[in-house]
Amino acid sequence: MSETTQTTNTSEQGLKLNGLFAFKEGMATIYNEQGEAIPVTVLRYEPWFVSQIKTNEADGYEAIQVACKPKKAKNSNKAEKGHLNKAGFENGAQFVKELRQAIPAGVSVGAQVSIDSLAKGDVVKITSKSKGKGFAGSVKRWNFAGGPASHGSKFHRRPGSSGNRTWPGRVMPGKKFPGHLGAETVTVRNVEIVQVLADENVLMVKGPVPGARNTLVKLVRE
Repeated sequence: MSETTQTTNTSEQGLKLNGLFAFKEGMATIYNEQGEAIPVTVLRYEPWFVSQIKTNEADGYEAIQVACKPKKAKNSNKAEKGHLNKAGFENGAQFVKELRQAIPAGVSVGAQVSIDSLAKGDVVKITSKSKGKGFAGSVKRWNFAGGPASHGSKFHRRPGSSGNRTWPGRVMPGKKFPGHLGAETVTVRNVEIVQVLADENVLMVKGPVPGARNTLVKLVRE
């Protein structure tokens, strides 16, 4: 699939689903009719194409599988090429995801998903991967208060005691310790779609969205 096809405007035609996938760009501020400032996250929509239709009979559940951004030939294996060939991809795709929902009427493999699947005022559930912050101590990771900063306390930002007495004689599961912070799948509910700019392939949602720039964001209408 050529780059020209991938960058065409998606609002002219396309399949409407119960949700979309988009990429995080950053945050901005817009003003409503009352002149109130609204913080928004700007999401970049790129063309997605139906790559598989999953049914109860064949797969045990109903879903629409979609694919986006063609891969280079050297990065695609034979299975990817065969699976995505009917969707119009010459090679594999960088992103292959699915939306669980009832099968829309008239859907077919290769159909382009429309940005108009979501509209201004819709309330959606957002899922994305949060920023990875590496190995963090218990104060940063779990918001522990820590100890006094001065007067020789020797406690400061340490996690404190983690053991038990003779019984049970072990650290209980779930104890809050230092460890890897972030890079987790986070879901935020009841997020409002503030604006859909179909001509520019841009969506704006109210408030922050987990993740760094270019993070893939899943939006599903609630």
